[in-house]
Amino acid sequence: MKTLKGSIIILTLIIAVTVVAGLFVYPKNFGARHLPWRLGLDLVGGSTLVYEVDLQGIPADEQDGAVSGLKEVVERRINIFGVAEPKVSIAKKSDGYQLLVDLAGVKDLQDAVRQIGETPVLDFREVVTENGETAYRQTELTGRFISSAVLGFDNLNNPMVVLNFNEEGAKLFEDITARNVGRPLAIFLDGESVSEPVVQQKISGGSAQITGGVVGSSIEEARLLVERFNAGALSAPIKLINQRTVSASAAGDALRNVITAGIIGTVLVMLFMIIYYRTLGLFSAAALLIYTLLSLALFKLIPNFTLTLAGIAGFVLSIGMAVDANILIFERTKEEIKAGKGKTEATEEGFKRAWSSIRDSNISTIITAIILYFFTSSFVKGFALTLGLGVLVSMFSAIFVTRTMLRVFERS
Repeated sequence: MKTLKGSIIILTLIIAVTVVAGLFVYPKNFGARHLPWRLGLDLVGGSTLVYEVDLQGIPADEQDGAVSGLKEVVERRINIFGVAEPKVSIAKKSDGYQLLVDLAGVKDLQDAVRQIGETPVLDFREVVTENGETAYRQTELTGRFISSAVLGFDNLNNPMVVLNFNEEGAKLFEDITARNVGRPLAIFLDGESVSEPVVQQKISGGSAQITGGVVGSSIEEARLLVERFNAGALSAPIKLINQRTVSASAAGDALRNVITAGIIGTVLVMLFMIIYYRTLGLFSAAALLIYTLLSLALFKLIPNFTLTLAGIAGFVLSIGMAVDANILIFERTKEEIKAGKGKTEATEEGFKRAWSSIRDSNISTIITAIILYFFTSSFVKGFALTLGLGVLVSMFSAIFVTRTMLRVFERS
């Protein structure tokens, strides 16, 4: 009796959590107000931009860090535009790196492309004389070491930009000025020298100034440059080499089709379980419904998780796999009943003996999902994540939820 009372309490909690999860995942009212779904561009429309990264002049051992810095800068730039759920990823090619930028739901694509391309590329270069001609030697100090930029004014009240470097950048700037005392130090912006002040002494503190025509003659132009530096100055140039656009109407059709397919597939699986296993199938169908709602709520709670067509495909696949455990349990239960055991005892024995097979098969799927997530592109990662998490939740629903329902209704 004590066990039955505990099972009833647990089942009540499961149902309550499932109801809340259902309200949470519903795309309108309660769910939309508190945390709307984050959908990929293949579900809401948008564009994918492919940028080629020019790493000439950057040492090989620093290129990984430079590309990671570029990714962060582009993400900050896109966030300023107000683009919904931007996604920037790095693709390493045999001949270099590419940045893949997904702009879901973007309304003014050309403006976004223009603004990303206008992010300033800043670097400091030493001025040297080679064979009687002036040359510029690249240094390690680039825009990726900038911590902030502020608007200032010189003695003639002309606008200027004051750059402040982070700790690593301040040390680099101090070393560069120390070895160039009495010589000019060139500041390059977008590949052009904009200022070549003569270093009077070693400069500590990590601060530099940009003056002259590049800043602009008006405060508005100088302020725009400051905003771009604060958004992030690129440590290497990027070039747009490809663009793929998905219309909002086509994405909407794809979303409706995949939702319809998922609902039909789930209902067919539930009908199969009910027709073939009768009463046991009813419990399995109820557990599958609970599994679906809990899984969707989990996906929605994951920070920065964006649902794509590939992710939905992984989830729909996990729905079909979710009943595998129940099938193993029910078949084992039928064998125990044929062996002469009572219904309650046979059910408990069915869960106990089927567990090892369920555990091994699901662990192998989870391992595959982990490998796909960490060693493939972003398109496959969504599939791997929803599949792996779906399998984990399915183990909970099959072993814990179904078992609890059977304990309550078979003994009550």
